Amino acid sequence: MEGLVHFLAFFDMFRMVWKSASMLKTLDRYQKCSYGALETSQPAKETQSSYQEYLKLKARVEVLQRSQRNLLGEDLGPLTTKELEQLEHQLEMSLKQIRSTKTQLMLDQLSDLQRKEQMLQEANRTLKRKLEESSCENPLRLTWEAGGQNISYSRQAAQSEGFFQPLECNSTLQIGYNPVGPDQITVTTPTQNVNGFIPGWML
Repeated sequence: MEGLVHFLAFFDMFRMVWKSASMLKTLDRYQKCSYGALETSQPAKETQSSYQEYLKLKARVEVLQRSQRNLLGEDLGPLTTKELEQLEHQLEMSLKQIRSTKTQLMLDQLSDLQRKEQMLQEANRTLKRKLEESSCENPLRLTWEAGGQNISYSRQAAQSEGFFQPLECNSTLQIGYNPVGPDQITVTTPTQNVNGFIPGWML
């Protein structure tokens, strides 16, 4: 009897363990099925969302292409009067913006040209001033050099004249034996001496 009780207790424990293992397997299979279904449904949702986005972009591209053709004057037949007025207003605004941009561009170019002109004028004035300074310095240098040569030449000429002048003034003076008579000896007057100097032997 005691052995039967032990056997039944062991059997109950084995059955509980087996049920626990079966429960774990069941839970594992459930999780796999649940998450697998979610993973399978997720790409489908993304694909559907991408397709919807594609349809929106396609419709927008078609609208832009039709608007471009209308701006070029094509496919205007299906347009209503209101759509034509809107198209006309859009064209006027575009032309106004284009003209404004063109005017601003021309003004910028004109301003740039004026700035370059001022720079060239300033450079021209600088070159002209340097040229005038150079032309003023060269004549002064030439005049100074020529004046120095004239001064040195004048000094040399004056010294030469001063050295040879006494000989010219005393050209009539004869020293030594004279064969003529005493009454024919000519003596220089005081006025013929140099600078009014009278020798001592004539006094």
